[in-house]
Amino acid sequence: MEEQALDPAVTDGIPPEELADFTEWRSRVHGTNISDKTLLATDYLNHFNEIVMLIEMVPDMPDMFEECLAWQPKTYQEHFRDSGFSDRELAIEAYDHVPSKFRKPFEETVGLMGQVVHTTLDRIRAGLDEGDMERLRVDCGTSVAMIHRIIQVAIGIIHGTAHVMEQGDIDLYLGTA
Repeated sequence: MEEQALDPAVTDGIPPEELADFTEWRSRVHGTNISDKTLLATDYLNHFNEIVMLIEMVPDMPDMFEECLAWQPKTYQEHFRDSGFSDRELAIEAYDHVPSKFRKPFEETVGLMGQVVHTTLDRIRAGLDEGDMERLRVDCGTSVAMIHRIIQVAIGIIHGTAHVMEQGDIDLYLGTA
């Protein structure tokens, strides 16, 4: 493989003690479905897309709520252990080498998705218990939109832009504002 130039926009903010390891791992993941900018793979987000699809079905098929409850969050490495992803072993191993510049905001973003899913399931349960199907439809739509926003942030991080959502947006949704 040709030596890849280190883009300062990617490497800026990576501590020197992580840079050599990151450079080595970039070479190892080059040409795979794992980003050589961050060592992360978007395939992990399919795990959250599963719950989004289930939540979207609940207003029309309330019995799908049981499927929603059966869904459990998985760590990045758990997801790949259970997946058919072609480079799953490499993805699992590379995760331990993701620079903190990307890993920290990625893990915070994944944590937010987990909180939103948990809050969503509580809201769905309340809507179903009250038999308020209109509220259920609105809550599911609002929740799916929020999860999609967070997934977009995660995609950006995976592709090398380390930003997070505004805390106020999350707090407002979670009812902690």
